Amino acid sequence: MTTEPAEARLKRLKMRSWRRGTKEMDLILGPFSDTELTGMNDVDLKCYDALLNENDQDLYLWVTGQGPPPADIAGLIAKVSTFAGIQVSGPGAAR
Repeated sequence: MTTEPAEARLKRLKMRSWRRGTKEMDLILGPFSDTELTGMNDVDLKCYDALLNENDQDLYLWVTGQGPPPADIAGLIAKVSTFAGIQVSGPGAAR
C-alpha cells in the first residue's frame, strides 16, 4: 500500500473543496481549504477528508447552524462556519 504524498493530498482536498455539488459549498469550502489546510495536522486533515464525503445539503445545514452536525466533525464544522463569517446560534447550532 502506498501513502499519498502530503502535497498530493492537499491538492486533492483543495480540488474536492472547490468542486462540490453546490455552488454554496464551493464558495464556503474552497476559500477555507486554500487558507486553512496547510496549517492542519494529520488528524485534522483526516477529519476534513471525512467531512468532504458528506452530502452538500447536509453540510450546508450544519455550517449555517440550521441542523446539528455529527459529533465527530462538529468542531471542524464550527471552524468552517467561523472562517466563512457565518454566525451560528440557536437550536442545532454548530458548537
